[in-house]
Amino acid sequence: MLSYIRFVLVAFYTFLSSFVAGVSALLDRSFTAYTHVGKYYAKGVFFLGGIKLKVVGSEKIDPKKVYVFVSNHSSQFDIPALQAAIPNKIGIVFKQELGKIPVFGWQLKIGPYIMVDRKNAESAMRSIEEAKEKMKQKKLSPVVFAEGTRSENGEVQSFKRGAFYLAVKAGYPIVPVSVSGSYKLLPKGKFSIKRGTITVTFDDPIDTSSILTRKDENDLMEKVRNIVIKNIKE
Repeated sequence: MLSYIRFVLVAFYTFLSSFVAGVSALLDRSFTAYTHVGKYYAKGVFFLGGIKLKVVGSEKIDPKKVYVFVSNHSSQFDIPALQAAIPNKIGIVFKQELGKIPVFGWQLKIGPYIMVDRKNAESAMRSIEEAKEKMKQKKLSPVVFAEGTRSENGEVQSFKRGAFYLAVKAGYPIVPVSVSGSYKLLPKGKFSIKRGTITVTFDDPIDTSSILTRKDENDLMEKVRNIVIKNIKE
């Protein structure tokens, strides 16, 4: 019963925080306030859910630099985990369907996040161009869940090209990020929250300036996926 109560509390808190985040985005288009709201939201979610956050490798990240953070994705808790763990100003890449959720979707659209239509290749490419501009103008570091959606079984699925194409075109390094423990606490399709610990592990930033061909991109994609899997298992 307590696990279901925790879910309801987190859902209600998310609704309220979404409204506050949306207002902050309207008032401050640098999205600095929005970033702070996101970090307070993450702390509140973990408090209400009875969850502890462990961060490994944060010393590898320079808060003043711009990166493309590439992560696995197996739970709704991955988002607040990364909001809390990443010291940089971030813009999470999200699927278009989430923009239809009342209040929550509204704040995603007006915030620093990047909406992608996964069913329309031309629209997806426009989203990448939008991400490039936000990276340069707002000093935003995109967070990309490279599998494209949450894993059904907690295992790391095949990665999609978008994050790597973006990093190469924008000229910024990629940071492989591994999120472990979240699937056991709130897997896809469940409405109860178990207490436990989520671990976020940052690996060394990878320079993308030498990536010149499509094969180079594919090799980089596989390299990052292997790093993510390795750090989850350690």
